[in-house]
Amino acid sequence: MSSNIVAIVGRPNVGKSTLYNRLIGERKAIIDDISGVTRDRLYGRCEWNGKGFTVVDTGGFVQNSDDVFEAAIREQVQIAIDEAEVILFLVDVTTGLTDLDEEVAKMLRRTQKPVFLVVNKVDNHQRMLDANEFWSLGFEQTYFVSSMTGSGTGDLLDAVTEQLGEEEPVETDLPKLAIVGRPNVGKSSFTNALLGVDRNIVTDIAGTTRDSIHSEYKKFGKHFMLIDTAGIRKKARVRENLEFYSVMRAVKAIEDADVCLLMIDARTGIEAQDLSILQVILRRHKGVVILVNKWDLVEKETLTARDYEREIREKIAPFTDVPIVFISVLEKQRIMQALDTALQVYENRSRRIKTSELNEFIQEAIKRVPPPSHRGLYIKIKYATQLAMHYPAFAFFCNHPKHVKESYRNYLENQLRKEYDFSGVPIDIFFRKK
Repeated sequence: MSSNIVAIVGRPNVGKSTLYNRLIGERKAIIDDISGVTRDRLYGRCEWNGKGFTVVDTGGFVQNSDDVFEAAIREQVQIAIDEAEVILFLVDVTTGLTDLDEEVAKMLRRTQKPVFLVVNKVDNHQRMLDANEFWSLGFEQTYFVSSMTGSGTGDLLDAVTEQLGEEEPVETDLPKLAIVGRPNVGKSSFTNALLGVDRNIVTDIAGTTRDSIHSEYKKFGKHFMLIDTAGIRKKARVRENLEFYSVMRAVKAIEDADVCLLMIDARTGIEAQDLSILQVILRRHKGVVILVNKWDLVEKETLTARDYEREIREKIAPFTDVPIVFISVLEKQRIMQALDTALQVYENRSRRIKTSELNEFIQEAIKRVPPPSHRGLYIKIKYATQLAMHYPAFAFFCNHPKHVKESYRNYLENQLRKEYDFSGVPIDIFFRKK
Protein backbone atom coordinates (compact mmCIF):
# COMPACT_ATOMS: atom_id res chain seq x y z
CA MET A 1 0.00 0.00 0.00
CA SER A 2 1.21 3.49 -0.65
CA SER A 3 0.68 5.75 2.30
CA ASN A 4 -1.62 8.78 2.27
CA ILE A 5 -0.10 11.58 4.35
CA VAL A 6 -2.15 14.26 6.12
CA ALA A 7 -0.01 17.05 7.63
CA ILE A 8 -1.07 19.46 10.38
CA VAL A 9 0.61 22.88 9.99
CA GLY A 10 0.31 26.22 11.75
CA ARG A 11 2.14 28.56 14.10
CA PRO A 12 3.13 27.39 17.62
CA ASN A 13 0.59 26.88 20.42
CA VAL A 14 -2.53 26.62 18.29
CA GLY A 15 -3.07 23.00 19.45
CA LYS A 16 -1.45 20.96 16.67
CA SER A 17 -0.37 18.17 19.01
CA THR A 18 -3.79 18.05 20.68
CA LEU A 19 -5.50 17.71 17.30
CA TYR A 20 -2.96 15.06 16.31
CA ASN A 21 -3.65 13.08 19.50
CA ARG A 22 -7.38 13.43 18.92
CA LEU A 23 -7.14 12.15 15.33
CA ILE A 24 -4.95 9.17 16.08
CA GLY A 25 -5.09 8.56 19.82
CA GLU A 26 -8.68 7.94 20.72
CA ARG A 27 -9.94 6.02 17.74
CA LYS A 28 -10.35 2.28 18.17
CA ALA A 29 -9.33 1.79 14.53
CA ILE A 30 -5.85 3.21 15.01
CA ILE A 31 -3.31 0.76 13.73
CA ASP A 32 -0.24 2.07 15.46
CA ASP A 33 1.54 5.11 16.71
CA ILE A 34 5.24 5.29 16.10
CA SER A 35 7.65 7.19 18.30
CA GLY A 36 8.98 10.05 16.25
CA VAL A 37 12.54 10.95 15.60
CA THR A 38 12.89 14.27 17.34
CA ARG A 39 10.01 14.41 19.81
CA ASP A 40 7.91 11.71 21.30
CA ARG A 41 4.96 11.56 18.98
CA LEU A 42 5.17 12.90 15.48
CA TYR A 43 3.33 10.62 13.14
CA GLY A 44 0.79 7.89 13.59
CA ARG A 45 -1.57 5.77 11.62
CA CYS A 46 -5.30 6.45 11.52
CA GLU A 47 -8.29 4.83 9.85
CA TRP A 48 -11.60 6.56 9.14
CA ASN A 49 -14.45 5.53 6.83
CA GLY A 50 -12.42 2.51 5.69
CA LYS A 51 -9.46 4.60 4.54
CA GLY A 52 -6.05 4.58 6.18
CA PHE A 53 -3.66 7.51 6.35
CA THR A 54 -0.62 8.75 8.23
CA VAL A 55 -1.08 11.91 10.31
CA VAL A 56 1.97 14.17 10.72
CA ASP A 57 2.25 16.73 13.50
CA THR A 58 4.75 19.24 12.12
CA GLY A 59 4.82 21.04 15.47
CA GLY A 60 7.07 18.38 16.88
CA PHE A 61 10.05 18.99 14.69
CA VAL A 62 11.16 22.58 15.01
CA GLN A 63 14.37 22.96 16.96
CA ASN A 64 14.08 25.25 19.99
CA SER A 65 10.33 25.25 19.66
CA ASP A 66 9.90 27.88 22.42
CA ASP A 67 11.49 30.36 20.11
CA VAL A 68 10.31 29.34 16.66
CA PHE A 69 11.53 31.50 13.83
CA GLU A 70 9.13 32.38 11.07
CA ALA A 71 11.61 30.87 8.62
CA ALA A 72 11.37 27.48 10.36
CA ILE A 73 7.57 27.54 10.16
CA ARG A 74 7.68 28.55 6.50
CA GLU A 75 10.06 25.69 5.83
CA GLN A 76 7.76 23.19 7.54
CA VAL A 77 4.79 24.41 5.55
CA GLN A 78 6.83 24.02 2.37
CA ILE A 79 7.77 20.43 3.27
CA ALA A 80 4.12 19.67 4.04
CA ILE A 81 3.09 21.12 0.68
CA ASP A 82 5.69 18.90 -1.04
CA GLU A 83 4.94 15.70 0.83
CA ALA A 84 1.34 15.57 2.03
CA GLU A 85 -1.81 14.59 0.16
CA VAL A 86 -3.97 16.83 2.39
CA ILE A 87 -2.95 19.79 4.60
CA LEU A 88 -4.76 20.81 7.79
CA PHE A 89 -4.01 24.48 8.51
CA LEU A 90 -4.69 25.01 12.21
CA VAL A 91 -5.47 28.41 13.78
CA ASP A 92 -6.59 29.41 17.28
CA VAL A 93 -9.88 31.24 17.88
CA THR A 94 -8.75 32.51 21.33
CA THR A 95 -5.91 34.61 19.88
CA GLY A 96 -7.71 35.57 16.68
CA LEU A 97 -6.05 36.11 13.32
CA THR A 98 -2.29 36.89 13.52
CA ASP A 99 0.33 38.05 11.01
CA LEU A 100 1.96 34.62 11.10
CA ASP A 101 -1.39 32.98 10.22
CA GLU A 102 -1.65 35.36 7.25
CA GLU A 103 1.89 34.41 6.20
CA VAL A 104 1.12 30.67 6.30
CA ALA A 105 -2.18 31.22 4.46
CA LYS A 106 -0.33 33.06 1.67
CA MET A 107 1.93 30.04 1.09
CA LEU A 108 -0.93 27.55 1.22
CA ARG A 109 -3.05 29.46 -1.32
CA ARG A 110 -0.39 28.74 -3.94
CA THR A 111 -0.63 24.95 -3.66
CA GLN A 112 -2.89 22.75 -5.76
CA LYS A 113 -3.28 20.33 -2.83
CA PRO A 114 -6.47 20.31 -0.74
CA VAL A 115 -6.11 22.65 2.26
CA PHE A 116 -8.56 22.56 5.18
CA LEU A 117 -8.61 25.58 7.47
CA VAL A 118 -9.27 24.25 10.99
CA VAL A 119 -10.24 26.82 13.62
CA ASN A 120 -9.38 25.24 16.97
CA LYS A 121 -10.67 25.75 20.55
CA VAL A 122 -14.22 26.54 19.36
CA ASP A 123 -16.05 25.10 22.37
CA ASN A 124 -18.81 27.62 23.21
CA HIS A 125 -21.29 29.94 21.50
CA GLN A 126 -19.19 33.11 21.83
CA ARG A 127 -16.16 31.40 20.27
CA MET A 128 -18.35 30.10 17.46
CA LEU A 129 -19.18 33.73 16.62
CA ASP A 130 -15.53 34.82 16.98
CA ALA A 131 -14.40 32.03 14.64
CA ASN A 132 -16.18 33.64 11.71
CA GLU A 133 -13.36 36.17 11.26
CA PHE A 134 -11.21 33.34 9.81
CA TRP A 135 -13.44 33.14 6.73
CA SER A 136 -11.50 36.23 5.61
CA LEU A 137 -8.51 33.96 4.85
CA GLY A 138 -10.52 32.72 1.87
CA PHE A 139 -10.38 28.93 2.34
CA GLU A 140 -13.53 27.27 1.11
CA GLN A 141 -13.04 24.22 3.35
CA THR A 142 -13.18 25.76 6.84
CA TYR A 143 -14.05 23.73 9.95
CA PHE A 144 -14.66 24.86 13.54
CA VAL A 145 -13.44 22.24 16.01
CA SER A 146 -12.34 21.69 19.58
CA SER A 147 -9.39 19.27 19.61
CA MET A 148 -9.73 18.98 23.36
CA THR A 149 -13.36 17.77 23.38
CA GLY A 150 -13.41 16.34 19.85
CA SER A 151 -16.38 18.39 18.66
CA GLY A 152 -16.31 18.96 14.90
CA THR A 153 -13.48 16.49 14.27
CA GLY A 154 -15.80 13.81 12.82
CA ASP A 155 -17.01 16.17 10.06
CA LEU A 156 -13.42 17.20 9.40
CA LEU A 157 -12.29 13.56 9.05
CA ASP A 158 -15.24 12.80 6.73
CA ALA A 159 -14.11 15.63 4.44
CA VAL A 160 -10.43 14.66 4.64
CA THR A 161 -11.03 11.01 3.70
CA GLU A 162 -13.09 12.11 0.67
CA GLN A 163 -9.91 13.74 -0.67
CA LEU A 164 -7.72 10.65 -0.20
CA GLY A 165 -7.28 8.02 -2.88
CA GLU A 166 -7.58 4.33 -2.16
CA GLU A 167 -4.27 2.88 -0.97
CA GLU A 168 -3.38 0.71 -3.93
CA PRO A 169 -0.90 -2.11 -3.43
CA VAL A 170 1.87 -2.44 -6.03
CA GLU A 171 0.48 -5.19 -8.28
CA THR A 172 3.10 -7.90 -8.67
CA ASP A 173 3.73 -11.47 -7.56
CA LEU A 174 7.46 -10.77 -7.35
CA PRO A 175 9.16 -10.29 -3.98
CA LYS A 176 9.30 -6.56 -3.21
CA LEU A 177 12.51 -5.38 -1.56
CA ALA A 178 12.86 -1.81 -0.23
CA ILE A 179 16.14 -0.10 0.55
CA VAL A 180 15.63 2.18 3.56
CA GLY A 181 17.82 4.16 5.92
CA ARG A 182 18.97 7.62 6.86
CA PRO A 183 20.02 10.13 4.20
CA ASN A 184 23.41 9.62 2.58
CA VAL A 185 24.18 6.06 3.74
CA GLY A 186 24.43 4.80 0.15
CA LYS A 187 20.90 3.64 -0.75
CA SER A 188 20.90 5.04 -4.29
CA SER A 189 24.46 3.84 -4.97
CA PHE A 190 23.34 0.34 -3.91
CA THR A 191 20.43 0.46 -6.40
CA ASN A 192 22.74 1.67 -9.16
CA ALA A 193 25.32 -1.04 -8.39
CA LEU A 194 22.60 -3.69 -8.70
CA LEU A 195 20.89 -2.35 -11.81
CA GLY A 196 24.13 -1.30 -13.49
CA VAL A 197 22.57 1.98 -14.57
CA ASP A 198 22.37 5.37 -12.91
CA ARG A 199 18.64 5.35 -12.25
CA ASN A 200 19.17 7.89 -9.46
CA ILE A 201 21.15 11.06 -9.09
CA VAL A 202 23.94 10.29 -6.62
CA THR A 203 25.65 13.27 -5.00
CA ASP A 204 27.26 13.93 -1.66
CA ILE A 205 24.35 16.07 -0.57
CA ALA A 206 22.13 14.13 1.80
CA GLY A 207 18.67 13.51 0.44
CA THR A 208 18.92 14.04 -3.31
CA THR A 209 16.56 11.23 -4.31
CA ARG A 210 13.15 12.63 -5.12
CA ASP A 211 10.53 9.93 -5.59
CA SER A 212 10.20 6.29 -4.71
CA ILE A 213 11.49 4.28 -7.69
CA HIS A 214 10.29 0.74 -8.47
CA SER A 215 12.72 -1.22 -10.64
CA GLU A 216 12.38 -4.80 -11.84
CA TYR A 217 15.56 -6.83 -11.30
CA LYS A 218 16.16 -9.93 -13.40
CA LYS A 219 19.78 -11.11 -13.38
CA PHE A 220 21.86 -14.02 -12.12
CA GLY A 221 18.75 -16.17 -11.64
CA LYS A 222 17.12 -13.63 -9.31
CA HIS A 223 13.84 -11.88 -10.06
CA PHE A 224 12.26 -9.25 -7.79
CA MET A 225 11.06 -5.64 -7.52
CA LEU A 226 13.45 -3.16 -5.98
CA ILE A 227 11.99 -0.11 -4.23
CA ASP A 228 14.47 2.69 -3.65
CA THR A 229 13.16 5.09 -1.05
CA ALA A 230 12.90 8.70 -1.87
CA GLY A 231 14.90 11.17 0.08
CA ILE A 232 14.03 14.84 0.04
CA ARG A 233 15.56 17.81 -1.75
CA LYS A 234 18.11 19.47 0.45
CA LYS A 235 16.58 22.81 1.22
CA ALA A 236 16.37 22.31 4.96
CA ARG A 237 18.52 24.52 7.05
CA VAL A 238 16.82 22.86 10.01
CA ARG A 239 18.46 19.47 9.73
CA GLU A 240 15.75 17.81 11.84
CA ASN A 241 13.17 18.51 9.12
CA LEU A 242 15.27 16.70 6.55
CA GLU A 243 15.91 13.74 8.84
CA PHE A 244 12.26 13.57 9.84
CA TYR A 245 10.93 13.61 6.31
CA SER A 246 13.40 10.97 5.23
CA VAL A 247 11.63 8.72 7.75
CA MET A 248 8.28 9.87 6.33
CA ARG A 249 9.39 8.73 2.88
CA ALA A 250 10.72 5.45 4.31
CA VAL A 251 7.23 4.75 5.71
CA LYS A 252 5.78 4.83 2.18
CA ALA A 253 8.39 2.43 0.82
CA ILE A 254 8.10 0.09 3.81
CA GLU A 255 4.36 -0.27 3.26
CA ASP A 256 4.97 -1.24 -0.38
CA ALA A 257 7.63 -3.82 0.49
CA ASP A 258 7.81 -7.44 1.68
CA VAL A 259 11.38 -7.19 2.94
CA CYS A 260 13.32 -4.05 3.92
CA LEU A 261 17.07 -3.69 3.60
CA LEU A 262 17.88 -1.27 6.41
CA MET A 263 21.17 0.32 5.45
CA ILE A 264 23.42 1.93 8.07
CA ASP A 265 26.78 3.67 7.79
CA ALA A 266 29.56 1.56 9.31
CA ARG A 267 31.36 4.70 10.48
CA THR A 268 28.50 6.03 12.60
CA GLY A 269 26.89 2.74 13.63
CA ILE A 270 23.18 2.25 14.33
CA GLU A 271 21.60 5.52 15.47
CA ALA A 272 18.28 6.59 17.00
CA GLN A 273 16.75 7.26 13.60
CA ASP A 274 17.75 3.81 12.31
CA LEU A 275 15.98 2.32 15.35
CA SER A 276 12.89 4.43 14.53
CA ILE A 277 12.85 3.05 11.00
CA LEU A 278 13.37 -0.50 12.35
CA GLN A 279 10.34 -0.05 14.63
CA VAL A 280 8.22 1.00 11.64
CA ILE A 281 9.36 -2.14 9.75
CA LEU A 282 8.56 -4.46 12.67
CA ARG A 283 5.18 -2.89 13.39
CA ARG A 284 4.22 -3.29 9.75
CA HIS A 285 5.30 -6.97 10.03
CA LYS A 286 7.81 -6.71 7.19
CA GLY A 287 10.97 -8.78 6.85
CA VAL A 288 14.25 -7.02 7.61
CA VAL A 289 17.96 -7.37 6.83
CA ILE A 290 20.49 -4.91 8.26
CA LEU A 291 23.19 -3.86 5.78
CA VAL A 292 26.32 -2.26 7.25
CA ASN A 293 27.63 -0.19 4.33
CA LYS A 294 31.10 1.42 3.95
CA TRP A 295 32.62 -1.46 5.93
CA ASP A 296 35.81 -0.99 3.85
CA LEU A 297 36.36 2.36 5.62
CA VAL A 298 36.41 0.90 9.16
CA GLU A 299 39.68 0.13 10.92
CA LYS A 300 39.48 -3.65 11.32
CA GLU A 301 42.29 -3.70 13.93
CA THR A 302 40.14 -1.76 16.38
CA LEU A 303 36.80 -3.43 15.65
CA THR A 304 35.98 -6.88 14.28
CA ALA A 305 32.76 -7.67 12.43
CA ARG A 306 31.76 -9.98 15.30
CA ASP A 307 32.09 -7.19 17.90
CA TYR A 308 30.28 -4.76 15.64
CA GLU A 309 27.44 -7.24 15.11
CA ARG A 310 27.15 -7.84 18.87
CA GLU A 311 26.82 -4.07 19.46
CA ILE A 312 24.03 -3.83 16.87
CA ARG A 313 22.12 -6.74 18.42
CA GLU A 314 22.36 -5.14 21.86
CA LYS A 315 20.83 -1.94 20.47
CA ILE A 316 18.00 -3.60 18.56
CA ALA A 317 17.00 -5.98 21.41
CA PRO A 318 14.55 -7.60 22.14
CA PHE A 319 14.10 -8.47 18.42
CA THR A 320 17.57 -9.77 17.61
CA ASP A 321 16.84 -12.55 15.09
CA VAL A 322 17.91 -10.33 12.19
CA PRO A 323 20.52 -11.12 9.53
CA ILE A 324 23.36 -8.55 9.42
CA VAL A 325 25.49 -8.28 6.26
CA PHE A 326 28.66 -6.16 6.02
CA ILE A 327 28.94 -4.59 2.58
CA SER A 328 30.76 -1.94 0.60
CA VAL A 329 28.68 -0.59 -2.27
CA LEU A 330 31.68 1.31 -3.62
CA GLU A 331 33.90 -1.79 -3.71
CA LYS A 332 30.89 -3.97 -4.68
CA GLN A 333 31.65 -6.26 -1.73
CA ARG A 334 29.00 -8.81 -0.65
CA ILE A 335 26.20 -7.10 -2.60
CA MET A 336 24.98 -10.44 -3.95
CA GLN A 337 25.12 -11.92 -0.45
CA ALA A 338 22.87 -9.06 0.71
CA LEU A 339 20.35 -9.95 -2.03
CA ASP A 340 20.47 -13.69 -1.28
CA THR A 341 19.86 -12.93 2.41
CA ALA A 342 16.90 -10.64 1.61
CA LEU A 343 15.32 -13.29 -0.66
CA GLN A 344 15.81 -15.91 2.08
CA VAL A 345 13.99 -13.60 4.53
CA TYR A 346 11.19 -13.30 1.94
CA GLU A 347 10.94 -17.14 1.97
CA ASN A 348 10.93 -17.13 5.79
CA ARG A 349 8.10 -14.58 5.84
CA SER A 350 6.06 -16.73 3.43
CA ARG A 351 6.68 -19.97 5.37
CA ARG A 352 3.57 -22.05 6.13
CA ILE A 353 3.57 -24.89 8.66
CA LYS A 354 1.03 -27.73 8.48
CA THR A 355 -1.29 -27.76 11.49
CA SER A 356 -0.54 -31.40 12.31
CA GLU A 357 3.23 -30.84 12.20
CA LEU A 358 2.92 -27.62 14.21
CA ASN A 359 0.90 -29.33 16.95
CA GLU A 360 3.25 -32.26 17.24
CA PHE A 361 6.16 -29.89 17.74
CA ILE A 362 4.30 -27.47 20.08
CA GLN A 363 3.00 -30.24 22.37
CA GLU A 364 6.60 -31.41 22.85
CA ALA A 365 7.69 -27.86 23.71
CA ILE A 366 4.79 -27.49 26.18
CA LYS A 367 5.65 -30.83 27.79
CA ARG A 368 9.24 -29.66 28.32
CA VAL A 369 8.19 -26.32 29.83
CA PRO A 370 4.49 -26.12 30.82
CA PRO A 371 2.86 -22.67 31.05
CA PRO A 372 3.10 -21.19 34.58
CA SER A 373 -0.18 -21.21 36.52
CA HIS A 374 -1.95 -17.96 37.39
CA ARG A 375 -3.46 -17.66 40.89
CA GLY A 376 -4.11 -21.35 41.06
CA LEU A 377 -5.48 -21.54 37.51
CA TYR A 378 -3.69 -24.18 35.45
CA ILE A 379 -3.31 -23.15 31.84
CA LYS A 380 -3.79 -25.87 29.26
CA ILE A 381 -2.91 -25.16 25.64
CA LYS A 382 -5.02 -27.56 23.55
CA TYR A 383 -3.76 -26.88 20.03
CA ALA A 384 -2.16 -24.32 17.74
CA THR A 385 -2.64 -23.24 14.14
CA GLN A 386 -0.98 -20.81 11.76
CA LEU A 387 -3.30 -18.01 10.71
CA ALA A 388 -3.86 -17.16 7.05
CA MET A 389 -2.00 -13.85 7.10
CA HIS A 390 0.69 -12.31 4.91
CA TYR A 391 3.27 -12.74 7.69
CA PRO A 392 3.81 -15.53 10.28
CA ALA A 393 1.07 -15.40 12.92
CA PHE A 394 -0.09 -18.24 15.18
CA ALA A 395 -3.14 -18.81 17.35
CA PHE A 396 -2.82 -20.95 20.47
CA PHE A 397 -6.14 -22.18 21.85
CA CYS A 398 -6.26 -22.55 25.62
CA ASN A 399 -8.57 -22.41 28.65
CA HIS A 400 -7.37 -19.07 30.13
CA PRO A 401 -5.95 -16.98 27.27
CA LYS A 402 -5.80 -13.75 29.29
CA HIS A 403 -3.54 -15.27 31.93
CA VAL A 404 -0.73 -16.54 29.73
CA LYS A 405 2.36 -14.62 30.80
CA GLU A 406 4.50 -12.58 28.38
CA SER A 407 7.54 -14.68 29.30
CA TYR A 408 5.72 -17.81 28.11
CA ARG A 409 4.73 -16.13 24.85
CA ASN A 410 8.43 -15.37 24.36
CA TYR A 411 9.32 -19.00 25.14
CA LEU A 412 6.92 -20.27 22.44
CA GLU A 413 8.23 -17.74 19.91
CA ASN A 414 11.83 -18.80 20.63
CA GLN A 415 10.88 -22.47 20.17
CA LEU A 416 9.27 -21.68 16.80
CA ARG A 417 12.37 -19.74 15.73
CA LYS A 418 14.64 -22.62 16.74
CA GLU A 419 12.63 -25.22 14.85
CA TYR A 420 11.73 -23.19 11.74
CA ASP A 421 13.77 -20.49 10.06
CA PHE A 422 12.00 -17.20 10.74
CA SER A 423 15.18 -15.14 10.73
CA GLY A 424 14.51 -11.48 9.88
CA VAL A 425 10.75 -11.82 10.32
CA PRO A 426 8.52 -10.59 13.19
CA ILE A 427 6.10 -13.28 14.49
CA ASP A 428 2.71 -12.64 16.11
CA ILE A 429 1.30 -15.05 18.69
CA PHE A 430 -2.32 -14.85 19.85
CA PHE A 431 -3.93 -16.82 22.67
CA ARG A 432 -7.59 -17.62 22.11
CA LYS A 433 -10.32 -19.21 24.18
CA LYS A 434 -10.84 -22.88 23.40
